[in-house]
Amino acid sequence: MTLILPATLADALWAHAAREAPRECVGVLGGRQTGDLAQVTALYPLGNISARPEHEYLADPGHLLRALRAMTADGQTLVALYHSHPRGPSWPSPTDTRLASYPVPYLIADLRRRELRAFRLPACQPVPIELE
Repeated sequence: MTLILPATLADALWAHAAREAPRECVGVLGGRQTGDLAQVTALYPLGNISARPEHEYLADPGHLLRALRAMTADGQTLVALYHSHPRGPSWPSPTDTRLASYPVPYLIADLRRRELRAFRLPACQPVPIELE
């Protein structure tokens, strides 16, 4: 699978991560998918309601529901989720893999290295995917 993230939306993702640091940010990406190609067309920042936001994320369910409704209204689907690791690394943590529940790519923004990577997280086994 390949996920195409336009530069303007990548910049918005990095800006969200920087605003939230040292807390982890979280958000969803809407767009269109055809076969193994997903094109991101919108970014929806969400609130992180984790009790330990410096170490993990938990998306605010109300914010998530509103974002999913907005996607549907705009003819988009959920193509990816994202969150930040303010101190790195750009690899999913055990908590990230354990709590992954959507069958879409998960993007991780490593603020320390300024590196953005994408993974599928099936059965707690991270699988890197191509991010353009």
